[in-house]
Amino acid sequence: HKMGKKRNPRIVSRNEQLVPGITRLSRSASARAKAKYLHTKKGAKGKQTPKKVAAVTIREKFYPADDARRAIPSRKSHQKIVKLRKSITPGTVLILLAGRFRGKRVVFLKQLTSGLLLINGPFAINGVPLRRVNQAYVIATQTKVDVTKVDVAAINDEFFKKEETKKEEKKEIIETSEKKKNVLATSRKNAQEKVDAAMAPLVAAVPQLKQYLNAKFTLTKGQYPHAMSF
Repeated sequence: HKMGKKRNPRIVSRNEQLVPGITRLSRSASARAKAKYLHTKKGAKGKQTPKKVAAVTIREKFYPADDARRAIPSRKSHQKIVKLRKSITPGTVLILLAGRFRGKRVVFLKQLTSGLLLINGPFAINGVPLRRVNQAYVIATQTKVDVTKVDVAAINDEFFKKEETKKEEKKEIIETSEKKKNVLATSRKNAQEKVDAAMAPLVAAVPQLKQYLNAKFTLTKGQYPHAMSF
């Protein structure tokens, strides 16, 4: 075993050990004390990289008396159509999981520009009218109907917009305190009848499909939807 050199008692380390394994200064503090970074060359080939100068902003001397309103950036124009699930194709029978008609079986017609699904009961069979549904709240089944002959090109997101009531009409409703019944527009009634008439023979062509669409989806004790094949 070789003995090391004896340490000069006059030289006192700035980073002495308090206890074995623990020094007085931390690793970063000792590196700062040694200041080795002042003696090393910076950049490629010993060239120092230029320091970045912060941009100086000059304040305006004039300020408007009133706060000027700024337009808030909107994301409406940057919306992308939501990708449709592979199991959902035109004519697929879906099971609704939420909303007023939850548990009902409906037929998927097409995807709208908003990304929502256009579905129909048909209304004449199970009472579900033309509606928009989010694909997150449906279960796609393996049952399908041929809906290529059903014309729904005229039905879009504007079709489902509600008519805005004027301020004068709102005041009259508050004063009279009578609730007006929601009267469906004739255009929507005509569109519903047209789609139902086109779908009626297609549903009748498939055996027991009318009874299947009319039956409500329910679960009993011991049944789990994740373990089922629809």
